[in-house]
Amino acid sequence: MPADMNDYFKKRNPSNNNNSGGGGSEGGGNDNKFRLDLPFNGGGSNKFMTWIVSLVILAALFLALKPFTIINSGEVGIKVNTGKFEQTPLEAGLHFYIPILQKIIPVNTRVRLITYSNSETGEISDNYGGFDGGLKRNTSIEAPDKRGLPVNIDIAVQYSLKPSAAPKIIEIWGASWDDKIINSTVREVVRDVIGQYTAEQLPEMRNQIADAIEKKIGDRINSIDAKPVILSSVELRNIKLPIEINKQIERVQIAKQQITIAEQQKEQAKQDAQKKAEIAKGEADRNRIEAQGEADKIRIEAEEQSKANKLISESLTRELIELEQIKTQGKFNEALKVNTNAQIFLTPGGAVPNIWLDSKSNSKATSTQIQGANQ
Repeated sequence: MPADMNDYFKKRNPSNNNNSGGGGSEGGGNDNKFRLDLPFNGGGSNKFMTWIVSLVILAALFLALKPFTIINSGEVGIKVNTGKFEQTPLEAGLHFYIPILQKIIPVNTRVRLITYSNSETGEISDNYGGFDGGLKRNTSIEAPDKRGLPVNIDIAVQYSLKPSAAPKIIEIWGASWDDKIINSTVREVVRDVIGQYTAEQLPEMRNQIADAIEKKIGDRINSIDAKPVILSSVELRNIKLPIEINKQIERVQIAKQQITIAEQQKEQAKQDAQKKAEIAKGEADRNRIEAQGEADKIRIEAEEQSKANKLISESLTRELIELEQIKTQGKFNEALKVNTNAQIFLTPGGAVPNIWLDSKSNSKATSTQIQGANQ
């Protein structure tokens, strides 16, 4: 045995050294029966320390290798076994795997928003538990119109990954699947639709263009096997035209407004003329009705008077006429009592008119009396 090991065991077993000194021979004492009191071969306290050290080593290995992962809500996990993707996604919760041989990839299945605008670019996160980005901003889409003039289109697309299709999508398209599927599709469709119109038509056809873009994007994304992407909405936010086109559209709009104002004034004048014509017609109808009423009144009065005269004429008899003559003569007699100088000449037969002659004033008056009048 080497000298250093002998020194070590002598220090650990002093009793053995004493016994060996007393024996002096190979057969005396316990010189060859020494005991290894190493930490792992000691008493109860050494055993307890052995377990503690073992547990610490295992815990350190467990934390270093980290054979588990946590899948959050709004995510699914994809387990990879020696490079092969399992097609059944892992739901939210704690999942274990074998380090080196396996790994778990968390994939976001929440609703995402990708915008295209020159106002702001970049990518922001949900700011919750390290979740990856929920909003991605890109520059606006520059698309040529029907004549090749450049037009900038601002658009926003909401979409999400179908959880059941996540393993297949990540396996085929990779982690940047949204850029390869959504971004490329949106840009291609926008350029295709805008190229069917002139720049001047775009503001007027905005609703039709928005519907066409949304429909074509949906059709192309849904044409992918198993329809792995859920398209929530496609919003056309802004159409930015070249400056010259904007000025031209403004001039056209001003001209249209002037034409509209002129037509409104013309229509107002026409309505005023019709109103005046209606008033004049109403006035004429009123005058005609009043004149007709007056004529009808005169006619009716004349007819009634004629009827009255006819009745009077039919009711006159010789006896009645003589009676009226007597009444008239009586009145003249009464008048002669007041004016004694008056002279009365009766027409032959006692008919009227009678002639009254006032000798004082030498004036002559003619009095016409109708026989049978009520006096």
